[in-house]
Amino acid sequence: MEVAENLVGFAFQPLYSLNTGGVVGVEALARPPGGRIQDLLSEARRRGRLVDVDAGLVAQAVLAESAHESLLPLHLNLCALSAAAPQLVLDPLLHSLGRTGRRPREIVLEIGAPFHGVSPKALLAGMHRFAELGFRLSFDGLGSGDLPLNLLAEAKVDLVKLDRTALRRLPGDAATVALVESLVHFTSRTGIRLAATGIEAEEQLATVRGLGVRIVQGNLFSPARTGVMPSGLVTAPPGPALPVPPTPTAAPRVDDFLHAATTLPDDSTCDDVRRVLLDHDAPTGIVGLDGQRRPRWSIDRARFLLDLTGPFGHALHANKAAARLADPPRTIRTGAGALELLDLVADAGLVRRGDDIIVVGEAGQCLGVVFVTEIVRGMAEAKIEEAAALNPLTRLPGSDTVAREVDRRIAAGRPLVVAWLDVDSFKRVNDTAGFAAGDELIRTLGRALTDLAAKLRSVTVSHVGGDDFLIACDIDEIPAIADTLLGTPWTAEHLPVTVSLATVVCAGTAAKSYREVSRLLAPLKKRAKDVEGSSWVNSWPGTDRFEILRGRGYDSFRAPNQVL
Repeated sequence: MEVAENLVGFAFQPLYSLNTGGVVGVEALARPPGGRIQDLLSEARRRGRLVDVDAGLVAQAVLAESAHESLLPLHLNLCALSAAAPQLVLDPLLHSLGRTGRRPREIVLEIGAPFHGVSPKALLAGMHRFAELGFRLSFDGLGSGDLPLNLLAEAKVDLVKLDRTALRRLPGDAATVALVESLVHFTSRTGIRLAATGIEAEEQLATVRGLGVRIVQGNLFSPARTGVMPSGLVTAPPGPALPVPPTPTAAPRVDDFLHAATTLPDDSTCDDVRRVLLDHDAPTGIVGLDGQRRPRWSIDRARFLLDLTGPFGHALHANKAAARLADPPRTIRTGAGALELLDLVADAGLVRRGDDIIVVGEAGQCLGVVFVTEIVRGMAEAKIEEAAALNPLTRLPGSDTVAREVDRRIAAGRPLVVAWLDVDSFKRVNDTAGFAAGDELIRTLGRALTDLAAKLRSVTVSHVGGDDFLIACDIDEIPAIADTLLGTPWTAEHLPVTVSLATVVCAGTAAKSYREVSRLLAPLKKRAKDVEGSSWVNSWPGTDRFEILRGRGYDSFRAPNQVL
């Protein structure tokens, strides 16, 4: 059977910093149409095509991620054998980077098993070649693969990822705790970052946090799932496909912080600059522009005046070209994300973080300047707002997320189902089993919805509050959602619990907005709760007709699109 790597899609899962709570990268995970990626790579290895297939997959992953412009560092998985043959990987990888505008420094190559049979000398030479070109390097699968410890000590990597299989024994296994402690000590002494993967439970998170791990990845935060960046998504393989509709993002962009630049011709003298700075009391520096308004140099106000007013400063510099006291311009393209600008500042090694960054248009012309301090503050505020919008019990966003998705799909004329899920007699659960049991039930429901969103490409979920959840999805995926939610025997401290699901099928032009759909869901949910047991009631905009699709005494099951 021929290895069908061209049919592979990609899921994207973020990595989080426990220091800031922010996303510090996103990993591309290959998803074959059937079976596991390990099976595909094993078949390729048997046929002697492992490096070719591996190189093709990393190139495809770059193209798949580019449609979403996450601007986050992109983590790509690479077998050790492929890392030892860099040129075979670089040709397709650099071609994809060129097509997407990505740069090597934005890519983290996660090198993983098998290491057996790979020459350590060739692997180290290959890694050195990748590093020379600006790629960041990581070792993946520590704890489950066959990574030699001497290679870990010799290789200069930025990150080491501790495998999920080792962390499954946390927090109760003393040997695993000791292992993580030793790795934290090793990485802190060597300046390597340590990431814990496969974090599934609060207890695991508390343990690795307490041991000093500061980068985490796992379903407790965000699974590899269908959706929008940075939470992750599954994309179709590169090639002819339906266009992906744009998705709204709250991430700030540099244009949001744009200020008018104070400019002079690039052949101006130091005295010209002095007069502008003193006469106009310009709050920023001066940008020197050529005849096409492209920046040629940048002058910081404070440093320039210190140089000019120092001993013999005026005599030495006044009638000389201002460029002699200027810095090379730091530029960023219009429309770039704020994260990209912060990455530029970090990678450029700027000590003076207050310097102006010049925003340029497509032809390189100066459009204005931004201040790094303002962008840092803006990003912090965005993160605070994002965190405030998440429900503390389930870490699911509030109703605004589903509302935006519903309005977007209605405006685009895309059919969908909007669903409202809640727990029957939830007050009785709290009164009988206690508030802690009620909270755990809500968390369990939230995890089930998160898992569904990870498996089904179109699902968006929100936690409205209490025991109420909202779901938006494609029509053909609501049966699978109902099967999971209504077929699960929910309990709270051994107390049996049932749930009600109300759905509205929005197809055609009957539904005009999320607000209208939400009005239809309210009485429909009441009808679902009137049905005994876990129930499902469905309706359509523009009609009073409804149908009971699931409930005690109602044995038949029909998907909503079968009754339109």
